[in-house]
Amino acid sequence: MEPKLNSKKIINKLFSGSYRDPFSFLGMHRHKEVIYFRVLLPNAQQITVLDRLTAAPVLQLSCIDQRGFFCGYTRDLDANFNYILHINWGNSQQIIEDPYRFGTLLSDTINQTGNNIFSFEILGAHLRQLDDIVGTHFCLWAPNAQRVSVVGDFNFWDGRRYPMRYHPKSGIWEIFLPAIPAGTRYKYEILDANGEIQLKSDPYAFCSQLRPDTTSVVSPLPPKYQSTKQPTQANQRNQPISIYEVHLGSWRRPHHNNHWLSYRELAQTLLPYVKHMGFTHVEILPISEHPFDGSWGYQPLNIYSPTRRYGSPQDLIFFINEAHRQGIHVILDWVPGHFPSDPSGLANFDGTPLYEYADPKEGRHRDWNTLVYDYRSPEVRQFLADNAVYWIERFGFDGLRVDAVASMIYRNYSRPDGEWIANEYGGNINLEAVSLLQNINQQLHKIQPDILLSAEESTDFTGVTLPPSVGGLGFNYKWNMGWMHDTLDYLQLNPLIRKFHHNKLTFSVMYAWSENYILPLSHDEVVHGKGSLLHKMSGSPEQKFATLRAYYGFMWAHPGKKLLFMGGEIAQWREWDHDGELDWALVEQPTSPHAGVQRLVKDLNFTYRNTPALYDNDHNPHSFEWLIVDDNDNSVFAFIRYASNGDPLLIVSHFTPVIRTHYRIGVKVAGEYQILLNSNASIYGGDDIHSGTTIYSQPIKSHGCNNSIELTLPPLSTLYLNLKLSLQAHSQPQRSEA
Repeated sequence: MEPKLNSKKIINKLFSGSYRDPFSFLGMHRHKEVIYFRVLLPNAQQITVLDRLTAAPVLQLSCIDQRGFFCGYTRDLDANFNYILHINWGNSQQIIEDPYRFGTLLSDTINQTGNNIFSFEILGAHLRQLDDIVGTHFCLWAPNAQRVSVVGDFNFWDGRRYPMRYHPKSGIWEIFLPAIPAGTRYKYEILDANGEIQLKSDPYAFCSQLRPDTTSVVSPLPPKYQSTKQPTQANQRNQPISIYEVHLGSWRRPHHNNHWLSYRELAQTLLPYVKHMGFTHVEILPISEHPFDGSWGYQPLNIYSPTRRYGSPQDLIFFINEAHRQGIHVILDWVPGHFPSDPSGLANFDGTPLYEYADPKEGRHRDWNTLVYDYRSPEVRQFLADNAVYWIERFGFDGLRVDAVASMIYRNYSRPDGEWIANEYGGNINLEAVSLLQNINQQLHKIQPDILLSAEESTDFTGVTLPPSVGGLGFNYKWNMGWMHDTLDYLQLNPLIRKFHHNKLTFSVMYAWSENYILPLSHDEVVHGKGSLLHKMSGSPEQKFATLRAYYGFMWAHPGKKLLFMGGEIAQWREWDHDGELDWALVEQPTSPHAGVQRLVKDLNFTYRNTPALYDNDHNPHSFEWLIVDDNDNSVFAFIRYASNGDPLLIVSHFTPVIRTHYRIGVKVAGEYQILLNSNASIYGGDDIHSGTTIYSQPIKSHGCNNSIELTLPPLSTLYLNLKLSLQAHSQPQRSEA
């Protein structure tokens, strides 16, 4: 008697896409002495089972459902039989491996992503070889989906073909598809919890198509990064850190088209420029694939995919290798705080709010109309934490700057009363986001002890740079947003009224050591109608240049590491345009004031790096001492920076547009002082008013000191003076006028 080969109910479910366990029915199955073959291939005309070793026909299957379901059985095969399928499509012939003859490549213990296995090593599309068969193993977490299929050109984007195997314990779907090589485009067709069909990009795709296409691309997982640089302490608190922040797509543009420089082209152009300018680090705005250019990468759709705007993942690794070869450290701007609601992305992924908080009071970001990750979900936490590891371990980034930390750790961030949900203790801190950041930072420091992790955190949250063991978040540095706002506010004021706002330049010292700080003049200050840094400065064009130069001198001397967004170093007049390139024509003439500012930034960087007083004791309050903090009327500030060995550097900043002659400043040590840097020097576009470079102290008391020096302060200027020779043990020389 002919055995029962099929179930009409199961076949109907397969075609409707609602059968969750296709591997239990499709493929080859043995029952006692009988071997059954079942194949679902819509549009096939005829299917024949062939012996995989000899290609000899074994069995022609019967089409028992015109929608494309074929089946047959035989008793004449041994237990080790392997097969392939010959497909007659009517106008073409094809021989394929049957995906449903392969067993699971996961186990319910492995797919819990534990035991030092990172989720990106399992989930996503992984090139695999099973014996002599090369293909791709697809894995997706979608626990509430009714059916998931891999679709692409290889199956005419037909979700009825290649439904995946479901693992109920983990919520993971998987399938191994033979003959799917790198470069294959794919998505997941999901019959979601509500019975709706969704076409989704792979959350773990290692490569994606360029916008507006959101298709995922099979790409090899990069191997663990093999660094070309020697072990370094360059990210530590006692080292000089000067960061050049860059949007890769608008630093320069190729002249032959309106596109972008590639990662490899940037390695040959951007990196030598960064090195020439003396920056120690380059920080690149987010490069995870994003659909909207105007988000600058801050609304990433595929956080495991380096954007194709600039090339392949391998090209990005080349860029980082070249940076390390040139002694430059690379920081990635990273966005774990939110994601866009595009239908092809993570939003409502399997018909449920899988990646985002379900309640809009938690899950929708009001400012950007984006979605907030569900930091309670173990799988989402793993998704984010492992992504941080992915960029460090697989690409070789030297650090991460974490965007919008305040929006993560405050439940009421940008939410009015009644529009947010308190934590379990009734407070406004997002405890699960805090613990996630702590865990990520701890893990990254274990993987790379000398990593640089910085937080864009704009509030007075306590302990951003303290270790998690004492309740801190575990970052190395925090962006000092207060310093940035206060100083820019001050310099936009008319010099006549700056004396009434003197504290805007002094207040930051009150809290300069409450955290480990980076002083940022970032992209956020030169967009959305805010104007460029030069444009913000008060006064005539000449005064704007002088003020900006004096400001940079003050910034490089102030406690804290340094960050400057591209274009600031050439004093660009217009605010940043992400669709164009910087105004490089401004510095083509060496005598232009823009070229002067560029030279100053370069000299500031090298002075900073070569002067331990400016960096090696930066984290210690004893590295700073005010000499003049209360000269409101003249808008003069003077302070000493001390190296760890006690070597001093005297800094004097003057923010009015007049010359101040015979200005006396007390000094701690009698001796010969040398002007190390003058922001008003002619080489920087200034008037070079200061007539000498060496000043001798006099035994005249001033500012609580027994000795003092007399200076002519140029208008709108900053001076660096180092102690060339101490005369405490020698007779006092004749004073030289300055």
